[in-house]
Amino acid sequence: MSEIDGATLMAKSLKEQGVEYVFGVVGFPVRPIADAVQKVGLTYVGMRNEQTASYAAQAAGYMTGRPGACTVVTGPGVVHALAGLANAQQNCWPMVLIGGASETYRGGMGAFQEERQVLIASPFCKFAHTIEHVHRIPYYVEMAVRHSIYGRPGATYLDIPDDIITGTCDDEKAIEVAKCSDPPRMVAPQEEVERALNVLERAERPLVIVGKGMAWARAEGEVRSFIERTQLPFLATPMGKGVMPDTHPLSVGAARSLALQNADVIFLMGARFNWILHFGLPPRYNKDVRVIQLDIAAEEIGHNKASEVGLVGDGKAIVGQLNKALASRQWFYPKDTPWRAAIAKKGTENAATIKVQQEDDLAPANYYRALRDVAPWVPENAIIISEGANTMDIGRTQLMNHRPRERLDAGTYGTMGIGMGFVVAAAVVHRDRPIVHVSGDSAIGFSGMEMETVCRYGLPVKIVVFNNGGIGPGMPEIPPDPLHNLKTNALIWGARYDKMMEAFGGKGFFVENPKDLKGALQEALNFRGPALVNVKISQGADRKPQQFRWHS
Repeated sequence: MSEIDGATLMAKSLKEQGVEYVFGVVGFPVRPIADAVQKVGLTYVGMRNEQTASYAAQAAGYMTGRPGACTVVTGPGVVHALAGLANAQQNCWPMVLIGGASETYRGGMGAFQEERQVLIASPFCKFAHTIEHVHRIPYYVEMAVRHSIYGRPGATYLDIPDDIITGTCDDEKAIEVAKCSDPPRMVAPQEEVERALNVLERAERPLVIVGKGMAWARAEGEVRSFIERTQLPFLATPMGKGVMPDTHPLSVGAARSLALQNADVIFLMGARFNWILHFGLPPRYNKDVRVIQLDIAAEEIGHNKASEVGLVGDGKAIVGQLNKALASRQWFYPKDTPWRAAIAKKGTENAATIKVQQEDDLAPANYYRALRDVAPWVPENAIIISEGANTMDIGRTQLMNHRPRERLDAGTYGTMGIGMGFVVAAAVVHRDRPIVHVSGDSAIGFSGMEMETVCRYGLPVKIVVFNNGGIGPGMPEIPPDPLHNLKTNALIWGARYDKMMEAFGGKGFFVENPKDLKGALQEALNFRGPALVNVKISQGADRKPQQFRWHS
């Protein structure tokens, strides 16, 4: 018999369960786990903050299909990482947070950084448990991984005390568990599949909404076959972008509001009627709109808006059922309809509205003018990360996605600060792909110290900061007595985030005139390491005018 310590058993168990990437901040008592992770051949990335480490873990989980892991220290470390745990849970992305804990024999005594960690983690995840014996580590790791990817994916938490990390057990006495297999792909009853197609055939103004659930299900091939076979117009949610290419002729992204307001049948495909889709309710939607809903979670069917047909199960499998059923039907949505004409007309009008801003060369730049140069500069196979209010919202309309799981942003929880964690995860998971992050200046401040991380690991990411000096537009200058006179949303306009990048060994560029932007972007792309282009944005720049407040 040989003995194995808890740290090594944890690392080996993660590897056996298909976890490839671990992010974290070392310290008491989790340093041995991080060291063991490297020894067993997994990738460990040391971050500067537990929040960004937890953001990175969930992004890795979404991109790979197996959860990323995050290791953090006791007490405050776990509390910091709760932000990521909650974001993963709301965004339906898989991750395992591993929190170091006080020794089991000192519970309740006021040990160093002692906290009720399972209790505080539980509301933000699907599964949370303390590991109470070394030999049971494999059992709990399998449980955490399985809960994170089965059904609706999400977050899980494992609490591991110091004496379990450093403790040992006989190798042969460690509980043996099989690798958690990929989730089963559940199908819908065939009669419901036929009902869904019948409803679509009778629609005058149909619309398919493609959500990130279809990206998670790896259903892009099936969805494309369905859309192109039926010729139905479609709209992608922010992270459903790329399941169908944004540039596809059947996309109604350029006329989003009109399409939502006027559709008489909506096929909600792997998306939820939450705030992002305005709950499925008027005035954003026709009050009589009929809904077909496909979701992995039965309880989501009819949430906020009643569904006429509910298809519960795996997105890839169910759209495959729809495609098979279509083989015996001659129907497809006609090309020449008033509905298509109205969508095309509105898209043309919207394009004309922003064209004036795109062609405005006045300095400092407006958002659309800056994005006019950024959009064609982004390589077609890039992973695009975006955050910041106007920067992200306008960027969604201008930065095209061509493939699934290539756009990461604030998502369902609307979390600011996710950007640099997602950047690190994307660069580690996709080492052969360009990684582009477009961020507002407020947003980059939440996790800007991870610039040191990307430089330390030599990750050749490209960051563009749109700098308007505030959370929204700030103030042209810092006024006298700023403690009393500075606007609450103001930051330093033109702050030199580019010099931060240079301080850590990357390359920085500062652009005040939009005519200089294209050259700076090209230099950044040619630079072999991390680079940041800091673009001064007009404080009068905004989104295109909106007809209604709820459009925003």
